[in-house]
Amino acid sequence: MKKTLLVSAILGCCIATSAQAATVLGFKVGGDYWYADTNGTFANKGQPQQDFAYSSSAQGSYWVALEHPLPFIPNIKIRENSLDQKGDTSSSSVKAFTDLSNTDFVLYYEILDNDIVSVDLGAAYKLMHGSFRTQELALRPEEKDIDDGIIMGYASGEVGIPGIGLFGFADLMVGASESSVYDYAVGLGWEFDGVTVDTRVRVGYREFLFDVSNFSGVSADTTFKGYFAGVEIDF
Repeated sequence: MKKTLLVSAILGCCIATSAQAATVLGFKVGGDYWYADTNGTFANKGQPQQDFAYSSSAQGSYWVALEHPLPFIPNIKIRENSLDQKGDTSSSSVKAFTDLSNTDFVLYYEILDNDIVSVDLGAAYKLMHGSFRTQELALRPEEKDIDDGIIMGYASGEVGIPGIGLFGFADLMVGASESSVYDYAVGLGWEFDGVTVDTRVRVGYREFLFDVSNFSGVSADTTFKGYFAGVEIDF
């Protein structure tokens, strides 16, 4: 109940200050290449979790966002996150296939939006659509779908240096319905102004923690973390 009230309070604050929102309709598309280390455990609910060793591999995200000047109506961002990794036990007799791919549906308000500081606040729904699968030699694989959603608080901020296009940024999503799930990124970017579109290049560090005790019948404590590079185009 406290988490629900917290999210409601954040949204209420956003609505109260939405007069500073964007004054024109804007559309953004972007994508990140994420080279992530993976570590963690998982098991069916009630069973002891097994630790698996993973190697680093390329992951990715891409998104679209729509911002508008209409008061009290939130802006929207949809981001697809591809998180798929393979691991094994110390004996290599059991293979693990961890897929924590998910889609973020974000509703947010622009609290501040100027050349120096911008702040967005809102709420998100992270829809998981992956699976955990294990396979022992000569035996049939066992698979459990991860197909539920998580209500999350959302915050994003930027601090820029006018005139040169350099900016620092931070994005944070924290679980409300699953308090031990979070997804954050920090980094630097450069904006290049164009006649019809602006291009933004980003580099940074991102971490996604999925720590649950009974989610789609699964207990897990898995982390994807590492450096990323990406680009965003603002229309």
